[in-house]
Amino acid sequence: MTYNKNDNRPKRKSKPKLKKEEITVVDTSSARKAVMATAVGNGMEWFDFGIYSYLAATIGQVFFPDVSGPMQLVFSFATFAVAFIARPLGGIFFGMLGDRLGRKKVLAITLIMMALSTLSIGLIPDYASIGYTATVLLLIARLVQGFSAGGEYSGAMTFIAESTPDKKRGFMSSGLEVGTLVGYIAGAGLVTLLTYILGEETMLDWGWRIPFFISAPIGLIGFYLRNNLEETPAFEAMKEKKSDEDDESVRHILQYHWRAILIGMFVVFFYIVVNYIVLSYMPSHLTAVLGYGETEGLLLIVIVMVIMIPIVLLMGYFSDRIGAKKVIQGGLIGLIILSIPAFNLIGSGNTLFVFFGLMILGIFSASFQGTMPGLLPSLFFTNVRNGALAITFNISASLFGGTTPLLVSWLISKTANPMIPAYYAIFASIVGIIVVTLFLKDTSGKALRGSPPAVEEKAEIKEILEEPEEALWWHEEKKEIEERIEDRSEDGK
Repeated sequence: MTYNKNDNRPKRKSKPKLKKEEITVVDTSSARKAVMATAVGNGMEWFDFGIYSYLAATIGQVFFPDVSGPMQLVFSFATFAVAFIARPLGGIFFGMLGDRLGRKKVLAITLIMMALSTLSIGLIPDYASIGYTATVLLLIARLVQGFSAGGEYSGAMTFIAESTPDKKRGFMSSGLEVGTLVGYIAGAGLVTLLTYILGEETMLDWGWRIPFFISAPIGLIGFYLRNNLEETPAFEAMKEKKSDEDDESVRHILQYHWRAILIGMFVVFFYIVVNYIVLSYMPSHLTAVLGYGETEGLLLIVIVMVIMIPIVLLMGYFSDRIGAKKVIQGGLIGLIILSIPAFNLIGSGNTLFVFFGLMILGIFSASFQGTMPGLLPSLFFTNVRNGALAITFNISASLFGGTTPLLVSWLISKTANPMIPAYYAIFASIVGIIVVTLFLKDTSGKALRGSPPAVEEKAEIKEILEEPEEALWWHEEKKEIEERIEDRSEDGK
C-alpha cells in the first residue's frame, strides 16, 4: 500500500485490468507498410547527411575559400553542426504536435520541409559569386533542415514502435536504420560515382550540386507513402480515452517524466557519438587526415555500410530473442576493447587492414542501430511518447551528435593525433555501459508503456489475458506518476 501525505490514509494499489478488445492484433502488411514509409523518410534525412559528409571538403572550398588546410574542414563541419541548434526546437514543436494531432500528419510535414531545404542548398550561389551571403544562405538552409529533422527521427521511431507487434518490435523497428544506411549509401555512392565520372575539378565547379537536386523527387515519393498510412493503433486507442484535462505540455513532461528523459539522453549520447563517428566523420578522416584518395576512401566506407544492413536486421532480431539490453551491452564492451585496434588498422595504410578496421566499428555501430529504434520509444508512456522522445533524442543529438565531427576534427588539428576518434568512442562506451547496466530496464517483447499488448496472432490473446499483471507491467509505474500529479495538485490548492 502507498500513503497520501495529505490525509495519511492508506491507498490500495489497484490491480491492472485488461479486456480482450483492448489487445491490438496488428495487421502484418500494415506494419510492413509503416516500416517502409518511415524508412524512406529517414533514408532521405541520411541521404542529406551522406552527401554533406562526403562533400564536406568540397563544400569547405566552395563556401569557405578564405580558410585553408584542416581549418577549412572544421568550418565545413561547423556548418554541419549548426543544424543541430534547431533540432531541439523542431523536436519539441513537432513532438508535441504529434502527441496532439497524430504521428502520421507530422511525419508528412517534416519530410516536405526536409526535401525543400536540401534542394535549396544545391541552388545557393557560391562564395565567389555573392560572398558571405552564400555562407548565410547555407546556414539558413541547414537550420531549416535541423528544425525538420528534429521531428523526423523521433516521430519515425514512435510510429514504427506503435505499429508493430510487441514480440517483433526490435526486428521491424530496425528497418528504420536500414533506411538510414540505404540513404547514406545512396548519398555516399552518388558522390563517389560523380567524383569518379566528373573528376574533382568539375565537382568543385558545379558537380557538387547534383546530389542536392535529387533530394526533391525522393521527398515526393516519401510524402506519398506517408500520406497513405493509417494512424498507429496505440495513438488511436489513447485518443479514445483522452480527456480535455490531460496535460501533455513540455512542463508536464519534464516534471513527471524527467527520469526517463535523463536515462534516454545518456543512451542517445553513446549511440549518436558512435553513429556519427562511423557514418559522418570517417569519410573526411580517411581523406583529410590520413591522405587517402577520395574515391578509394569513399568506396571502402560504402562497402562497409552495405555489409552493415543485414547485421542491423540481425541485431534487431536478436533483441527480440535475448533482449535489446544484452545486445547493446555486447556492442559497448566490444568498442571499449577494440576501438584502438580498429583505428590502428585504419591508419595502417594497407587497404585490406583499413577495411577490417572500418568493419569492426561498423559491426558494433550496427548493434546500436538494430536496437535503439525499438528501445527508445519504450521509455515513455503513449500520451507523451512523441514529445518526450523528441526532447530526449534531439537535445542529446544536438549536444553530442552534430558536434562529434566538429570536435574530433578540431582536436586532431590541435594535437595531430589521429587516434582521437578512438578515445572518444571509448569514453562514450564507458558512459554507456554504466547507464545501460544500472538504469535501463529491458522491455523487449513487452507492451509499450501506457499501451495494452500488441500481438500478431489472435491465438496470443488468451495467454495474455491469463496474466494481466505481466502484460500491463507498466501499471504500477503509471500509478506512481498519477499519485505524484494528484499530490502536487493538492499541494497547490
